[in-house]
Amino acid sequence: MNDKVDKLVIFLAKRDGIDKLVKTFQYVSKLLVWRLESANPNAAHRAKQCEVASGLSRKAFRAGRFLTGFNALRRNPGPTPAFRVLSVFANAGEMVYLFFDHFLWLSRIGVLDAKFARRMSFISAFGESVGYVFFCVIEYIMIKEGIEEERRIKKSLLSETKEKGDEIKKIKVDRVMRLMAVSANLADLIIAIADIEPNPFCNHAISLGISGLVSAWAGWYRNWPS
Repeated sequence: MNDKVDKLVIFLAKRDGIDKLVKTFQYVSKLLVWRLESANPNAAHRAKQCEVASGLSRKAFRAGRFLTGFNALRRNPGPTPAFRVLSVFANAGEMVYLFFDHFLWLSRIGVLDAKFARRMSFISAFGESVGYVFFCVIEYIMIKEGIEEERRIKKSLLSETKEKGDEIKKIKVDRVMRLMAVSANLADLIIAIADIEPNPFCNHAISLGISGLVSAWAGWYRNWPS
């Protein structure tokens, strides 16, 4: 029990940990609004207030986070030229998303003219979509390379059995983490598309709610202390 509490404290001490928790509140509230709007308008209104407040607080908490893209490229640009190009596009898209998200937040809280909100939302979501597509490609390449490495280790007669087991376990853990990242990116891509090109599927409350929760919980899993 104490170990779980310690892990929760560590998780919530992280910026991403808080973000995933508040994101859960945001999209659970969205689903509650859809469920209650006809049966209990008063409760639906309160849930809507929680959704809006959660969304705005997440935007405020992400202030300055666009700089992490520069840091990611500086620390680990990639092992090959092709991988570096993919990383540049992925991180550039994320930086555009997070940078213009500042202006969207300022428009939503009334500091900037509200007429800028739609334009900032489009630019932010477009950058976000580009970033997610390239991040998914990167994760696919890394998962594929991991599978090939796992096959090579299994066929190898040079390693001891325990060493093989440890290496294979490490590859499988990495694969699960990357699959979680793909799930989160695809879920967030649906949310971004809802902003770029509104449509009945992506903009439906259930699609947005489930996508938001998949993204939040996949991020929760990836950031939970091991």
